[in-house]
Amino acid sequence: MRFSSEQRLDDGVLEREFTLGEIPGILWTPGSASAPAPLILLGHPGGLHRMYPRLVARARLSAAEGFATATIELPGSGDRPRSAAAEQARADLRRVLGAGEPVDDEIVERLVRPLVDRAVPEWRAALDDLLALPEIGGPVGYAGGVIAIGVRLAVVEPRISAALLFAGSYVPRAMLEEARQVTIPLQVLLQWDDEGNDRQLALDLFDAFGSKEKTLHANMGGHTGVPHFEGDDGNRFFARHLT
Repeated sequence: MRFSSEQRLDDGVLEREFTLGEIPGILWTPGSASAPAPLILLGHPGGLHRMYPRLVARARLSAAEGFATATIELPGSGDRPRSAAAEQARADLRRVLGAGEPVDDEIVERLVRPLVDRAVPEWRAALDDLLALPEIGGPVGYAGGVIAIGVRLAVVEPRISAALLFAGSYVPRAMLEEARQVTIPLQVLLQWDDEGNDRQLALDLFDAFGSKEKTLHANMGGHTGVPHFEGDDGNRFFARHLT
């Protein structure tokens, strides 16, 4: 991990951009931390620059509660090289949605599975380096992002103690079996009227999670209509499990 820039935000949060090999990322740490901070990995659907306003807002909320946060760019997003197969799957998805047709499981499999297979090892490598920093102490949570990535991380990464997942992206149906292996505490957000999400599949996924503690927050509204109070609820969730 190599830090390339840093700035102090007006609330004292330290923001540092880094690269992990060729993967860009951002780390935010509380301005007044006197001890190593617990860490929340901030997932997103890709495009760090495009997502920056939302990510930094989440980071600031988390820093106010004493958490460090970090994110990395997804494979095939931002300035990272594109995959011809992924681009074709996206084109097929746009064509089906534009025609008002149901999204075929085969398209979701082609689009999401390779992304999960590439992104999860990168998140784990980033976690290795982040936890080696003296200002980061763990435990670790995962929040937001492509829910299929969160599912896989919750299964394979024992250092993640809790996850807040957003059921707002496609999930291959075969990953329901992986969901049954998830045992960490979960809080799942679902926008009831999300135009780009299969509500029933999201409910099936929640039902499949093997966690003894799992909570579903279902709110009315579309994909971008998550209520502001969910940010505070998310912080309370992580405060229970990461401190």
